Amino acid sequence: MSPVNTRFQRSLRVTFMGMAVNALLAAAKLAAGLIGHSYALVADAVESLSDVFSSLIVWRGVVVAASPADADHPYGHGKAEPIAAAVVAGVMIIAAAGITLQAAREVGSPRPQPELFTLVVLLVTIMIKEGLFRYIFREGEGLGSTLIQTDAWHHRSDAITSLAAAAGISIALLGGPGFEKADSIAAIVAAGVIAWNGFRLLRPAIAELMDTAPSPTFSEQVQACAREVPGVDAVEKCFVRKMGTEYLVDMHVEVNPQMTVQASHDIAHQVKDKIRERIPSIRDVLVHIEPSRGSKPAGELPR
Repeated sequence: MSPVNTRFQRSLRVTFMGMAVNALLAAAKLAAGLIGHSYALVADAVESLSDVFSSLIVWRGVVVAASPADADHPYGHGKAEPIAAAVVAGVMIIAAAGITLQAAREVGSPRPQPELFTLVVLLVTIMIKEGLFRYIFREGEGLGSTLIQTDAWHHRSDAITSLAAAAGISIALLGGPGFEKADSIAAIVAAGVIAWNGFRLLRPAIAELMDTAPSPTFSEQVQACAREVPGVDAVEKCFVRKMGTEYLVDMHVEVNPQMTVQASHDIAHQVKDKIRERIPSIRDVLVHIEPSRGSKPAGELPR
């Protein structure tokens, strides 16, 4: 199986796993919150339901991004990943706003104390979601996928909201009558954390959509590979942009101005092949040949 297909299968696997876990947890938390009189737990269930919706977006983003290039998209469909990541981040921000508004209305309203079992449900949820975050984030790093890492942080934000809800329920239970509003305050705190994570995850998605260059270290690694090819006198320019989980490179290399077109063409192919062999995450390299400023004696170089 090719590396591209392997990345695609791994991306789908972690996405569907997260979706299934979120659906089960959302149902359990919603039922427990309604029966146990905990708005913080109901809000947490709503956040988990938004995770299910987000995972659906992630799934479609991964599928579209893996589609081969066509006449309308000659560079492929990799931009579907950061678009989906931006949508997921937006969902997190909207969910946080909704939870905050509803919880703020509940703070001043009389309400019964939450039941003890709601706290147990939240503690189990926290352990499951934190474990899910660690697994999916590690997979996202291995795949080089901003989208999968964004989805992982969505699981971490869910664990944080569950922790805040657990703290609110604990205060309400320990404080007794008069402390019921701690449950709603906890929901507001959790919403703030969700919104912060949403804005933090929106930045890299937008950066990728804007073709922001990767780290200087990555670009230097690409240029170093090119300079190793016999016949390359210098690398004049090197532009790198991310397309989904892969990279596209445009570069200008300087060669002896006296060599034949065939010889310079061969060097360009050697540069492309060497870079792609050394850095598998680079899908394509466009090499433009420039005359060297410090030319060497005329003649063809060995191929």
